[in-house]
Amino acid sequence: MFVLTSARHECASHDRSRISLAMAQAAQINVLDINTPLRVEHDKKRRQFSIRLNGSHDRAVLLYEYVGKKTVDLQHTEVPEAYRGREIAKHLAKAAMDFVVEEDLKAHLTCWYIQKYVKENPHPHYLERILH
Repeated sequence: MFVLTSARHECASHDRSRISLAMAQAAQINVLDINTPLRVEHDKKRRQFSIRLNGSHDRAVLLYEYVGKKTVDLQHTEVPEAYRGREIAKHLAKAAMDFVVEEDLKAHLTCWYIQKYVKENPHPHYLERILH
C-alpha cells in the first residue's frame, strides 16, 4: 500500500509541476483579447502610428519621416515577436496609407511590409501616391 500511495503522491506532484509550468508559460505569452478592437493611434509629433497591445507596455509601431514638404517615407514597421502573425502590422499599414491619401501626400515605401501591404491592397488612391 505504501508504494501505491507513494506513486500517487509522485503523480500528483508531477501533475502540479506540469500545471505550474503551463501557467508560467501562459503568463509569458501575450494573447490579444479577441473582443478588443485594435485602435491605431497617430502621433504626428513623433511621426509614428502605434497600437497598444492588451493595454500593456507592448506596442506595435510604424515610423515615418517627412522627406519633403508633401512627401513622407514610410520607414519601418515593428510588432513585438509575441504578437507577430496576427495581422497587427496590417492595421498600421492601412492607417499610414490612409493618412497619406487624406493629407494629399506622396510616399516612399522603404518598409518592406508597407510595400507588401500595398501590393496586396492595390487601391488606386494608394498607388497614385507612391513614389518609385
